[in-house]
Amino acid sequence: MEDLQTALLVVVPEAEEAVGRHRARLDRAARWNVPAHITVLFPFLPLPDIDLGELRELFRALPAFAGRLERVGWFGDVVAWLAPEPAHRFRGLTETVWRRYPQAPPFEGAFDEVVPHLTIGHDHPRPELERAAAQAAEHLPIDFAVDHVRLMAGKVGVQAWRSVAELPLGYLRATPGLTRTAGPP
Repeated sequence: MEDLQTALLVVVPEAEEAVGRHRARLDRAARWNVPAHITVLFPFLPLPDIDLGELRELFRALPAFAGRLERVGWFGDVVAWLAPEPAHRFRGLTETVWRRYPQAPPFEGAFDEVVPHLTIGHDHPRPELERAAAQAAEHLPIDFAVDHVRLMAGKVGVQAWRSVAELPLGYLRATPGLTRTAGPP
């Protein structure tokens, strides 16, 4: 259990129709049982080091919000993705967790800027990624509620990932696109 990696994800089941079949072919994470998602923080802490109560409190203090996948984006010629809005809210989730757990920088500090995204595919020929991106774009926009973060654990490329915990965000503000209502915790 100690050598498992962990990730904090906003899972977006509403995107599966648009990206599911493409991810199955073009995104290694889909083969590891990781659903369509926007990464909050990866890699996170080793599983034995995670205090779920503390993590729940951290997310409970943050408001839920409405998300929308609005356009296709690219990282160079090698990664096609869908852009979630409002991007600053997704970056805010990442920054909040990173501030609390500075020993777990996003993507191990490999990138200067965190760009929220939902991967369609990567590391395949550009024309193949372009076809997948164009087909996914036909489903846009995709609206979804961001009301919890999922903690998952597994070994990259070795073992299927599993859900460890659902971490609810604290409350819903009056936000267009969210139909559920809840009060403060």
